[in-house]
Amino acid sequence: MSSSSHAAYAGRVSRSTTIGVIGGGQLARMMYAPAIALDVNLRLLAEGPDVGAARVFKDVTVGDYTDEAIVREFAAGCDVITFDHEHVPTRILRGLVDEGLLVRPGPEALEHAQDKLLMRERLTRTLDAPAPAWRRCPDEAALRAFGDEVGWPIIAKASRGGYDGHGVWKLDGPQDAAKPFAESLDASAGETVQIIGEEFVDFARELSVIVVRSPSGQAVAYPVSETVQRDGVCRETITPAPGLPDEQAAAITKLGLDIADDLRVVGVLAVELMQRTDGSVVVNELAMRPHNTGHWTIDGARTSQFENHLRAVLDLPLGDPRLRDDWCVMVNVLGGTVTDLTSELLHCFARDPRLRVEFYGKGVRPGRKVGHVVTYGENLDDVLGRARHAARYLMGEIREGQS
Repeated sequence: MSSSSHAAYAGRVSRSTTIGVIGGGQLARMMYAPAIALDVNLRLLAEGPDVGAARVFKDVTVGDYTDEAIVREFAAGCDVITFDHEHVPTRILRGLVDEGLLVRPGPEALEHAQDKLLMRERLTRTLDAPAPAWRRCPDEAALRAFGDEVGWPIIAKASRGGYDGHGVWKLDGPQDAAKPFAESLDASAGETVQIIGEEFVDFARELSVIVVRSPSGQAVAYPVSETVQRDGVCRETITPAPGLPDEQAAAITKLGLDIADDLRVVGVLAVELMQRTDGSVVVNELAMRPHNTGHWTIDGARTSQFENHLRAVLDLPLGDPRLRDDWCVMVNVLGGTVTDLTSELLHCFARDPRLRVEFYGKGVRPGRKVGHVVTYGENLDDVLGRARHAARYLMGEIREGQS
């Protein structure tokens, strides 16, 4: 472990302080700019030499994050460890903590983002958080019985390993109950995968609240966002969520802060929610790292989720999460017919000088998240139209002169 670890813990950060980031995707990549501004060192444990973050980090180790020896060797040169994703086995992280290394968020918190069954049990039984009806289903018979009880269709989820729609099944009737058990499940490096049955929520929309908590207990919350998901992938966010009453927004914010405090989260916590047609909300999932539904904060908030995540990891005072303008919209750019995204910026920036664009350094393939655009302003219709036009242009869905 680096000699400055105790200084990092106390919030006395020096130029020698080193944060190790495990996972080389776009979330790690977007941590790099605020780290430069704060003049702290980042080291990266990447899945491969050409992943998005490895193209910008100067200190990169390539290796398997499920290999304990590789993780331990990487961590030895860091003061504190944080993550681009939640998939590092908790047994490895507990070993690092036992040796005195700072892991933020810690394994006791992180396992609630890794394991949906553990999350449901903790949130509903300890915090009485709103949730769809759910049950652990050890076999097909139990899943059929659950569906018969709550009414079909239902949702089945793998407790571990699911991401961007994987490990989630909509089951229309008892005849589908075998499907989750028949499909190969990612056992997350030896962890047990279980099937959870959940009530199918015919929701009106999805919401997200991003909160950040430091080890000293300080916490901040960003405005609640409306999120649009298609095929399990976030397509756009609108902040603040239109038409959400102030009282309900405050209750959702308090729920996010309460979850972060109860689980002792350090860093960003994203709470994804579904809003029923009657206006009530239920918690869908948790994420404990910067989150796609918070990408708007880079340009639309006074302090981005990425900077506040680093501040929390270093136990520094957290920054102002408020909006810069009345509305902010983020639209993801998915791989389409355009292969050279940078070549399309001439049109986008000429049409909208206030447009903000972030590419992730990924090769383009259909449906893959390769970047996002952000707009903000006083008029929601205008802000939405500008963001959607730019994203569609970058995906090749419209050409110059089209609206």
